[in-house]
Amino acid sequence: MRSIIFYTVLMVLNLYSSEIQRSISSSPNRVNPLLATDSASGEIAGWIFNGLVKFDKNANIVADLAKSWKFEDNKTLIFKLRDDVMWHDGKPFSAKDVAFTYNLLNSKKITTPYASDFKEVKSLKVLDNYTIKVEYKEPYFKALSIWMMGILPEHLWKKEKNPMQSKLNKFAIGTGPYKMTKAFEVNKKIELIANKEYYEAKPKIDKQIYHYVGDSATDFLMLKSKQLDIGGLTPLQVNRQIDDDFKKSFNIYERPSNGYTYLGFNLRKAPFNNPKVREAINLAINKQELIDLLFFSHGKVCYGPFMPGTSVYPKDYKGAKYNPKRAKEILKELGYSKKKPLTFTITTNSNNDIRVKAVEIIQQQLLKVGIKVKIRVMEWQAFLNTVVFPRNFDAVVLGWGLGLIPDAYSIWHSKSDKKGGFNFVGYHNKEVDKLIDRAKSEVNPQKFAKIYRKIFKLIANDNPYIFLYIPNSITAVSKKVKNVSPSVIGIEHNFIYWRIED
Repeated sequence: MRSIIFYTVLMVLNLYSSEIQRSISSSPNRVNPLLATDSASGEIAGWIFNGLVKFDKNANIVADLAKSWKFEDNKTLIFKLRDDVMWHDGKPFSAKDVAFTYNLLNSKKITTPYASDFKEVKSLKVLDNYTIKVEYKEPYFKALSIWMMGILPEHLWKKEKNPMQSKLNKFAIGTGPYKMTKAFEVNKKIELIANKEYYEAKPKIDKQIYHYVGDSATDFLMLKSKQLDIGGLTPLQVNRQIDDDFKKSFNIYERPSNGYTYLGFNLRKAPFNNPKVREAINLAINKQELIDLLFFSHGKVCYGPFMPGTSVYPKDYKGAKYNPKRAKEILKELGYSKKKPLTFTITTNSNNDIRVKAVEIIQQQLLKVGIKVKIRVMEWQAFLNTVVFPRNFDAVVLGWGLGLIPDAYSIWHSKSDKKGGFNFVGYHNKEVDKLIDRAKSEVNPQKFAKIYRKIFKLIANDNPYIFLYIPNSITAVSKKVKNVSPSVIGIEHNFIYWRIED
């Protein structure tokens, strides 16, 4: 009788348990927010750890492990922490964990690129169990956002003599909405279970299962056969390779991806040091046609260097439209003709078919206004080492990431036009330099955004790049999953409130 009751209880528990099936294309390296430099590690760590602050659905910074914060002055930040947070092992979270994480990040025990974000921190002090005081060397525009870094539990990590090789990197303990069930193994599935004690709310989906899938073709087949509940799609798959049955089973969500492709000029040499030449080229490129041909229209025209939909993107900005007639007029004014055409070479990397095809389309578009383009395609490392880094080019086609809080210094400040710097096109604008320098010291998000909107317009109007396109990120989610809410930061910002209805 007892065994029957026990079996019935198990059946009831299973009836009400819910899980979502996912894929992961590579095994994590270290599930540790301080060391997660690959996408797989970052994705898994994102479910397990929290920072003091996070982005909300509108890309505004809001409280997470912190309950509130205030700037005492433009160099002093006070965090009040939540007092209701527990680590996955049941120990309470406190200010000591924040201080430990910061000290470890800046210690010689680990090697991490994330330490550079904290270079402006002068000191961190624990005022009491739930209060942190951070002092900066100078006013710093990332003073708040750097604290999205996940926090580690001091009581576990302080025992680790070699954090880089710790078992805790394989079986992570955090404060997040999901917990690991065991240490992950290379190329094996990873199970995450809901943290019933999560301070915001218990996730409505009880388990996430990540299946290791080594190639995109298999991933797509698993999605089509409903072995996965969520997965990415390419424009080709959306337009040509899914059927009505797929559409009955999945909702498809699209949003601009976090990156753009551009045609960058060598501004140190003629004719590209002439802004009228750059304007003519910009007007002669039909960006919408690029999107239609390359992505079956699943993308948006890019008009400038910052992410659309965020506070730093000027809503009133109207970029130049395709106008080959005006392009021809400018070229004629500059002295170019059929006998003396504008001629230059565009170089890009061979391992990116989309970029190569984009260059080929641009070549034909420019030919229509009398511009003759030669194409040079190179292996990636050779491209970087013999073309990009030594500045040995006329024009290049490359891509760049779009961040929710951009840092224009590394690409657009004239001081970044140096060996190893990202301003390899040689862009110099004194007004842009001044605005970037001013924004670097602005801790008020609204004032920072206002400055960056000015920077956007100045750069876009200068055409140092021809900003080409932003492909769409396309995600299919099973229709049995409810409460999905798309936003500028993606569809999973409210994942803990997703639920499954069969």
